[in-house]
Amino acid sequence: MACRTETLISLLLLLSLSLSLSSLPDDSAEKSALLRFKSSVSDPSGALSGWSDSPDSAACSFSGVTCDPSSGLIVALRVPDAGLAGGLPADLAGLAELRVLNLSSNRFLGSIPPSFSNFSSLETLDLSNNQLNGSVPRLLASFPKLQTLDLSFNRLGGLIPDEIGENCGNLERLDLSANFLVGGIPRTLGNCSKLRSLLLFSNLLDDVIPPELGGLRKMEVLDVSRNSLSGIVPPELGKCEELSVLVLSNPFNPMRHLDDSIYGGIDDCNYFQGGIPESVTRLRKLRVLWAPRATLEGEIPGSWGACESLEMVNLGQNLFTGEIPRALELCKNLRYLNLSSNKLTGWIHEKLPVPCMDVFDVSWNQLSGVIPKFLSDSCSSSPLLADGSSSEYYSFFRRSTLAGTSAPYFDSGGDDLVYHSFGRNNFTGNLPTLPISTDKYGEDSVYALLADGNSITGQLTDVLFGKCNGLKGLVANFSNNLISGVIPAEIGGICKSLLVLDAAGNRISGEIPKSFGALESLVRLDLSSNRLQSETPVSFGNLKGLNYLSLARNNLSGSIPAGLDSLPDLKMLDLSSNSFSGKIPSGLANLKNLSALLLDNNKLCGNIPSGFAQVLSLSAFNVSFNNLSGPLPLNASTIRCDSVIGNPLLQGCHVSSLSVPPADQQADGGNSPIYADSPPDSTPSGTSMSSSGFSSIEIASIASAAAIVSVLLALIAIYIYTRKCAPRFACRPSGRREVTIFTDIGVPITYESVVRATGSFNASNCIGSGGFGATYKAEVSPGVVVAIKRLSVGRFQQGVQQFHAEIKTLGRWRHPNLVTLIGYHVSESEMFLIYNYMPGGNLERFIQERSKRATDWRMLHKIALDVARALAYLHDHCVPRILHRDVKPSNILLDKDFNAFLSDFGLARLLGNSETHATTGVAGTFGYVAPEYAMTCRVSDKADVYSYGVVLLELISDKKALDPSFSSYGNGFNIVAWACMLLRQGRAREFFTEGLWDVGPHDDLVETLHLAVMCTVDSLSIRPTMKQVVQRLKQLQPPTC
Repeated sequence: MACRTETLISLLLLLSLSLSLSSLPDDSAEKSALLRFKSSVSDPSGALSGWSDSPDSAACSFSGVTCDPSSGLIVALRVPDAGLAGGLPADLAGLAELRVLNLSSNRFLGSIPPSFSNFSSLETLDLSNNQLNGSVPRLLASFPKLQTLDLSFNRLGGLIPDEIGENCGNLERLDLSANFLVGGIPRTLGNCSKLRSLLLFSNLLDDVIPPELGGLRKMEVLDVSRNSLSGIVPPELGKCEELSVLVLSNPFNPMRHLDDSIYGGIDDCNYFQGGIPESVTRLRKLRVLWAPRATLEGEIPGSWGACESLEMVNLGQNLFTGEIPRALELCKNLRYLNLSSNKLTGWIHEKLPVPCMDVFDVSWNQLSGVIPKFLSDSCSSSPLLADGSSSEYYSFFRRSTLAGTSAPYFDSGGDDLVYHSFGRNNFTGNLPTLPISTDKYGEDSVYALLADGNSITGQLTDVLFGKCNGLKGLVANFSNNLISGVIPAEIGGICKSLLVLDAAGNRISGEIPKSFGALESLVRLDLSSNRLQSETPVSFGNLKGLNYLSLARNNLSGSIPAGLDSLPDLKMLDLSSNSFSGKIPSGLANLKNLSALLLDNNKLCGNIPSGFAQVLSLSAFNVSFNNLSGPLPLNASTIRCDSVIGNPLLQGCHVSSLSVPPADQQADGGNSPIYADSPPDSTPSGTSMSSSGFSSIEIASIASAAAIVSVLLALIAIYIYTRKCAPRFACRPSGRREVTIFTDIGVPITYESVVRATGSFNASNCIGSGGFGATYKAEVSPGVVVAIKRLSVGRFQQGVQQFHAEIKTLGRWRHPNLVTLIGYHVSESEMFLIYNYMPGGNLERFIQERSKRATDWRMLHKIALDVARALAYLHDHCVPRILHRDVKPSNILLDKDFNAFLSDFGLARLLGNSETHATTGVAGTFGYVAPEYAMTCRVSDKADVYSYGVVLLELISDKKALDPSFSSYGNGFNIVAWACMLLRQGRAREFFTEGLWDVGPHDDLVETLHLAVMCTVDSLSIRPTMKQVVQRLKQLQPPTC
């Protein structure tokens, strides 16, 4: 019996051991899956070199692998930023208990394998910053335990699946930003009750922000910027009690470090309706509210809750009206407030915590009163945005903002720059003392105070600069005000840290203090357009860091200080319109960085130093209207005849050269840079008229006759060119020469600078002409080029006041694919608009010259989408709605990267009822005008759709709208009829430009052709809207690799 018992016990022990062994994890299976993963990817950096198939090497010991200590199974695989490349292998699905998969910042391609649905225990999936394409997989609903999903910075397209919100009870972080996702934001995301961070920025999403997101009570960060969203900002977001960061729009590209050819077509603006709901501004934990350039309107909410957490608010470049809310005075932690470029009125109150703010910008509004002496209580010492995501947003926004302000003038590192801008308002009263708290002082702090473009009076007193020496640097811009008096004689001692002083366009008188030479930190000095007199101090030669000096349009006299030629960093020297005498210092030609030298309208004499012939950096040179003599420097490519006129004794330029552009410029349409032409060949200076034997009377007679003939020829040429390029009334009474500016481009633009930069609208600078007038290229400052559209005054029936109102309405609108209206001038005798200059020409020239470049379907698609977006914005987001009425290739401009921009928008509104725009009896151009518009003059957005359809047909074909090859088909046959004929006959392939069918996806090409034809059908109800065109083109987004 005992023997049987012992046998039974032995059997039980053996069975237990067997069961125990069978329950051990199959390490070999998981190891094999990892080794297959290794073999299927490229690993140039050897990140996986330690993964060995040796029997002594366990999978749990592999780098990046984590195993559960109790079960021994692999629960985490982390191999980020390792340079791995290839497709995501389906073999990884063999890791059935995987909880964390992080393969971010590698170079994985292809789509996410369906086999990943086996990861039922997955809690973190991070595949960000790769090159994955395809769509967001619907299998995400298979991950009930998922807490973090990050697929950002890839090339995923298509819709965000609704299934993403059907099984997301544990999801805390969802990041799908920086992809090519289209459609709307799924309303099902409102089911993700634990979601804390939702990042969808930089996609192609449209539709609206779903109000269901208000159900995410734990959400802390919401970023939907850089899409094409519209509608209202849902007040339901006010239910998100934990919301800390809300980003609705963002002009700063977070993908600037990535390939522009991939991400360059992503829109950077949402276009909302209405304003910011008060329910949002009352959120107690709100730290960052970022919504610039989002077409928001109405009044800024007056209630901001207790706002003890509020630190950053950016509502700039919108349409807000009313006053700055008094409630913001209670926001003691507010460090960043940007309300610039709105239509705000009223006063700034002294309790607003401006002295404690790193960034305060209320420029370009209609604020009035005095800039107050703010109550500078000590600033809050609470840490700013201490948590991770909020801190990242604060740093990025602050750094991006300051990079576009005064930062280029100095090197502060940006971290300790305090920037306060009150510019371009209606402020009055005396100059303010520096509104900066003592808590912001320090040897590492740089303070920028901008109050330009107001009606501020007072003097540049010691009080203004009294705090200067407590800073690392001071940037002060008080230009274009009513400041008078003299510059403090002690300025060099009381403000040694002065970096930038711009006091141009004031009434400052007296002498320039000699103590300026002690300002060794000075980088930029602009005292132009004042009433300064006497001589310029020689001590300027001590300013070794100076790179910009303008003393133009004063009453300065004496010689040009010799010390200026010892400033190695000097790039811009403008001493024009003074009474300087003596010679041009030859040492100026030794300044290797000098790009602009403007000495015109003085009393200088002697020769132009020969050394200027070798100054390759010089792009702007003007010594006209002095008393210079002698020959021009040989081979001086930067010296043009119109930059030396008014020097009767100067040799080398003929009279005809001063008025008539050279033949090569005539043929080129005036595209040459203003200062880039070489002077015409000149008669050698040694040649003497008297050596031919003529008497003095004969010489005088010949000279007089030659002068008369030359002048007559010049007048005839001027008449011909101005009739062609810039028709005008013969009589122009003088009027106010004010230029209204909508967009600050970093340099002042005045009526005089426009006239000077265009050579008084010289035909040599004309780059195009149309029904509204001629367009000129103008370099208003060294390296700063704009386009000036000089309008034909007689064509506009409105009065000056109505014209002002219409243009100001156009100046409000901003879109990435609209040419930026920088500013304008209007008077009874002169009208011109100032636009940003596009170096890539227009689409008409692009089409004509397409044979010079390889056919690129992605480029053509992008141009089509850019233009469609611009028209959709004009039709759907502008109030009142803007109809273009003359969409054609010549009105579509391109930059150097072939981004497309629509021009001449809104100008048709300025025409009287009897006026025409081009060659038809209505606004428009033959071949592009919708048939119903041409017959009835009935205006609608569908007429623009028709014109767009014709442009799209031209873009993808080798034909013009009214191509000569259509003549054999009879009258009335055009590109629309040709497209319809080829589609009916099944010959669509013949429509496309040479080579396009070979490189582009055939189905998408045919769909694009169908879309263009749909835009041109006779029935207005069948024609799509431009918003529908945009949506369809997004669905036809070509592959990115």
